[in-house]
Amino acid sequence: MRAAARDAAPQFVLPLVVRIEKAEPPARTDALRTAARAVLVLLSDERSRGEGEWAERVRDWEDARIRKVVRRARGAEWRKAGELPGVTVHGDTSQVRVFPPVPLDGWPKELAKLQVSGTDLDDPEPPGPVPAGLPVLWFNPELDMSAGKAMAQAGHAAQLAWWELTAAERAAWRADDFALAVRTAAPDRWAELTASGLPLVRDAGFTEIAPGSCTVVADHPALRARAHVTGTGTGTGTGTD
Repeated sequence: MRAAARDAAPQFVLPLVVRIEKAEPPARTDALRTAARAVLVLLSDERSRGEGEWAERVRDWEDARIRKVVRRARGAEWRKAGELPGVTVHGDTSQVRVFPPVPLDGWPKELAKLQVSGTDLDDPEPPGPVPAGLPVLWFNPELDMSAGKAMAQAGHAAQLAWWELTAAERAAWRADDFALAVRTAAPDRWAELTASGLPLVRDAGFTEIAPGSCTVVADHPALRARAHVTGTGTGTGTGTD
């Protein structure tokens, strides 16, 4: 019933734009991490809560599918996108601007003309070990996704984790600038993660991968502690992009 209600509600989309300059494209893992942080920054922004100017749109978006679309921009396109209301989040090599949700068929013209394709990014070298205690978004090792698709999935996972944290846990994460890591799980580790009860993204299958595919597990220490104590975990979610 809940899924049917979400599908029947007016559909909104959360636009994200990643800056990809020809001479200096961002590293893939950093772009994924920055996209996830950008979603958290928007969710925690005062304008997205209570009576804030973006709050109604955020509520309408969350009442439907948590659809996200990542587009790319460079040069003048990036500068024009930066003039629209939103927040730019910086990573080590990447910049991602997130905007308040818009109707599915009501994108601002400055964003509507940006390309979705062409977000194939690489890592110059393999990511290193994850620091102890850091939240990790673990990707399914059996799926091959473009960077844009994976950025949206990382955002979904971060949002599912955010929904399940307490106010104090959210505040602590925000104070840490939403530090997190993104990694691809080893096959045996992936099987363990999907059975852990931690927030799990199941894709709706509109682009690139089959409907129902499990894409990312959000392994936040606070949620893992509760899953370990109860043995049941915290839940799963569906993302659409």
